[in-house]
Amino acid sequence: MSVAQQAVDILAADGDVTTTFQGFGTIGYGLAAIGPGIGIGILVGKAMESMARQPEMSGQIRTTMFLGIAFTEALALIGVVAGFIF
Repeated sequence: MSVAQQAVDILAADGDVTTTFQGFGTIGYGLAAIGPGIGIGILVGKAMESMARQPEMSGQIRTTMFLGIAFTEALALIGVVAGFIF
């Protein structure tokens, strides 16, 4: 039996399972926000570095950067929605 299952069984005996699962959802959202946060940081840092190296390409790099940010931020929004659903 896994540790998570043991924790759920112990809390089920106390009758506080709903609050426990809400807590797991909050932890899940926190974990889901870490990945996109790191990804956006790396993406913007590399885009700034490439714009400094080739200023003539800054418009195209900026457009690509914003598209990458949008796709990466979608992961965080999926994490929020999954937290509310489960």
